[in-house]
Amino acid sequence: MKKYLMLTFFALVIVSCGSAKKVVKREIPTKTVKKVDNLKTLDSYYSGKNSAEVAEILKDAQKYLGAPYKYAGNTSAGFDCSGLVCKVFDENNTKLARRSEDQSNQGKSISIKEAKPGDLVFFATAGGSRVTHVGIVHDIGNNGEVKFIHSSTSKGVIISSLNEKYWNNAYLFARRVL
Repeated sequence: MKKYLMLTFFALVIVSCGSAKKVVKREIPTKTVKKVDNLKTLDSYYSGKNSAEVAEILKDAQKYLGAPYKYAGNTSAGFDCSGLVCKVFDENNTKLARRSEDQSNQGKSISIKEAKPGDLVFFATAGGSRVTHVGIVHDIGNNGEVKFIHSSTSKGVIISSLNEKYWNNAYLFARRVL
């Protein structure tokens, strides 16, 4: 019985923010080019300026840096990925679904080239093409590098980069909810 309970616990931790939505995996460009009135703008669409609303969301997300991972957690005592996103947006009067699968249906779909701070990025961390993880875009580097804040099972609430091989391979798509 004890082995069965441990096996069930580990399966839940591995799936952590699991879902059932099938999505199409997209390639993440490390540098993007956009034509605007015959002018080329390197990197991304992001201007480098955040609205007051986005600044508050990022400030609230950052205050949880270092909080531990906790399955189904949505308090500073411990967060899972979708619990962190839900809590931060809720603190800023934006209601989001509790599960990453459901969050992946909110807002509007955007290209990773259009991503800016405050947008959500979704991943398939268990392999395949099902949404199992979510993070909040934290900043976009001058080279187009997308950094996001999220709750990882091993390190708790941290900032990671889409340039990291693991996250680049797991990336699915981005959505704008603000």
